[in-house]
Amino acid sequence: MILSRFERTIAKRYLWPGKGEGFIFLVAAISLFAVTLGVWALITVMSVMNGFRAELFDKVVGLNGHAVVQGYGGRLPDWQAIVREAQATPGVTSATPLIEQPLMASYDGRVEGVLVRGMRVEDIRANPTLKGHVVAGAMDALVPGSENVAIGSRLAEALGAEVGGQISLISPQGQTTPFGTVPRIVSYRVAAIFEVGVYDYDKAFVLLPMEDAQTLLMLGDAVGMVEIETADPDKVGAILAPLAAKVGRQGVVTDWRQMNASLFEALAVERVAMFVILAFIVLVAAFNILSSLIMLVRAKTRDIAIMRTMGATSRSILKIFIAIGLSISIAGIVVGIVFAVVTALFRQQVVNFVQAVTGQNLWDPSIRFLTELPYKANPFEITAIIGLTLGLSFLATLIPAWRAAKTDPVQVLRYE
Repeated sequence: MILSRFERTIAKRYLWPGKGEGFIFLVAAISLFAVTLGVWALITVMSVMNGFRAELFDKVVGLNGHAVVQGYGGRLPDWQAIVREAQATPGVTSATPLIEQPLMASYDGRVEGVLVRGMRVEDIRANPTLKGHVVAGAMDALVPGSENVAIGSRLAEALGAEVGGQISLISPQGQTTPFGTVPRIVSYRVAAIFEVGVYDYDKAFVLLPMEDAQTLLMLGDAVGMVEIETADPDKVGAILAPLAAKVGRQGVVTDWRQMNASLFEALAVERVAMFVILAFIVLVAAFNILSSLIMLVRAKTRDIAIMRTMGATSRSILKIFIAIGLSISIAGIVVGIVFAVVTALFRQQVVNFVQAVTGQNLWDPSIRFLTELPYKANPFEITAIIGLTLGLSFLATLIPAWRAAKTDPVQVLRYE
């Protein structure tokens, strides 16, 4: 919508309050604030939700892969053949043998449930989720036969464990005696403490070389599963369909959507619900713009009639009042985006400040999964939010602008 110089001048004049129009200006200011609040809230909340999904996906899939071939009974004796089959499958980028077993861990009299994970040394060092997240010690100390392990930071806190200390892993699968099965207890040295940022993993994981895990669990040369990564996680089902048919007798293929279905479905539903709820703020802002324009048109009825008699067309009057409403909306959008950027830059400081003021722990990692508030802006969603705001604001301007355009100067100026 292109405005002439005359239309721009009138629109600018009406954006500022005239004599006796303070209340109209107040309503317009409230409209501006409502648009700002709506855009700010929508961008911030949707970006936080996107950050949740991205962080969880990166870290959950980073440790569990896009899919796993899990052996029946927890064993894959011929895992080398499965690795070869997986690597030969189009779309598969890597196949890694793994051992995972829930056990008990003891440290200086404290006992915690843990998830023991055995990996090849080269896979531990190349894992992007583990690399760069060691907070104490070094992963290089994890070599077969060294009896060294790495544990999560939350587990270390719960046990009071430190690098160099001795942690005992307790396996129920021990030696059989005339008095029953004796649990197997093996001591290891804590060589490293890591923090990947997912509370459940940092609270439970104990990493050790695969050969040591096989010895601890008496698996021989078998492993528990083969972790698989693909070129496109969203097409993992189609990519691994041929492999599932080939390994069906040895194990079952489970992808990341099945392993974490409830979590990611809950996030998807929550994103939609939050968008719909917060969009009502923008709708309220549009109604505020509607109210302020209706009052402005009533206050400027005489001015409109005079402009009509001086040659202004109905189309010009229509464009003037639409421009006024959209100007309020655009100003609110710009300020809302600025606030959203500032919130993104200082989001953790905001959380810490609110926690300090209220005395409440608003970000408990045991509940939120992640140790810090995530944030990931999606340009497509931001464009959709801007489009939604402009669209509702435009619709809100049509009724008062149409009424202004239909003003009959004869009726208004008859008794002037």
